[in-house]
Amino acid sequence: MTAIFNFESLLIVILLTICTCTYVHRQFPALLNRRKEGVLGVFWKCARIGDRASPYVSICCVIMAVRILL
Repeated sequence: MTAIFNFESLLIVILLTICTCTYVHRQFPALLNRRKEGVLGVFWKCARIGDRASPYVSICCVIMAVRILL
């Protein structure tokens, strides 16, 4: 099954995308800042979500990690 059809896997993929984009944006800000529109703009938006809602994103990552282990 792909991650699209399994809701839990889809949430994990979204969380990993947000965390990865936030990390890349902190290391190389110009890489995502020049691509704010179009298909690659999704990665810029994920980086914004990670920057502004980082406590909530980290709590969700911990919850998903515990959920996977159990």
